[in-house]
Amino acid sequence: MLIVALLAVAPTSQAVTLNAQVAANPVRKVVTLLQMMEKKVKEEGERETDLYDKFMCYCKTGVGTLEKSIADAEDKIGELSSSIKATEEELAKTKEKLTADKEDRASAEKTLREATAQRQKEKRSFDAFKTESNANLDMLAMATAAIEKGMAGSFLQTDAAKGLKKLVAALQDMSNDDRDAITSFLSGSTEYAPQAGQIVGILKTMHDEMAASLADAIAAEKAAVKEYKALAKAKTKKD
Repeated sequence: MLIVALLAVAPTSQAVTLNAQVAANPVRKVVTLLQMMEKKVKEEGERETDLYDKFMCYCKTGVGTLEKSIADAEDKIGELSSSIKATEEELAKTKEKLTADKEDRASAEKTLREATAQRQKEKRSFDAFKTESNANLDMLAMATAAIEKGMAGSFLQTDAAKGLKKLVAALQDMSNDDRDAITSFLSGSTEYAPQAGQIVGILKTMHDEMAASLADAIAAEKAAVKEYKALAKAKTKKD
């Protein structure tokens, strides 16, 4: 170090001389090498100090950033927990609604099946009643026309007369007098021969009553069909 100090305070001219001597003097070479090493050590020290300062700065700012990140993550976890809870509650409600909808659908399908079966039964009954009523009305009209034309005898030989006789016997709301008069007429009995006008009057009354009953049945059938269609639409309606 003494040599280094001497070199530092030596005049410029002497430094030139010393530089010249260094090349040939081993001691000078060592001194020069030591100076270079010293310089290198200082530079490395400065770099390490700079790196250390940067590292410490990173640690300070990094810890703060990390702590903020942790705090944000904890907040997110809290929000996520709340969201999961809300989702689970909504899912439970959805499942309950789905179960209720399935039960409602099953009930609606059952109701519709029962209503359909009942409607089919009613339709068969109506068709049978309508067919029978039309046949009876035709018989009454035929009998009335034959009597009015004075052809009662020929009418009594027809299948329509036999059918009319069965009809009169089956009617529950017919008066006994009217029943006896029609029965006597259809049997061709000579013991009691009712007047043609009386028979025509009874037959026309029977015709009017049957026609009214058929009209009522037709109206009821139309109403039942309308009601069934409304029910079917309501039970098959999709939300």
